[in-house]
Amino acid sequence: MTFVNITALAYPKGMEAEIEQRFAARKKGVDQAEGFVEFELLRPVEGEDRYFVITRWDSRENYQKWSDARDTGAHAGDERRGMSVDVFGFDVVD
Repeated sequence: MTFVNITALAYPKGMEAEIEQRFAARKKGVDQAEGFVEFELLRPVEGEDRYFVITRWDSRENYQKWSDARDTGAHAGDERRGMSVDVFGFDVVD
């Protein structure tokens, strides 16, 4: 079953360009992961002031393998810079 991970990234005003540059460089790293299907970075325009990072996987298991394998301290620096991360996971029903 297809699995979608959505990460909501809250950030201090003025960091938009840095966030977009970081993810532009970073998204290529996930492309080689087993089961990876798609990556999107959504810029807030209306009704929300967080960025959303969306990845689509062929299974929850492959997402979890990739998630477990990456550096668990990857977001520690973000918290010190005033950013916060919320992670959500969804099975695609239809």
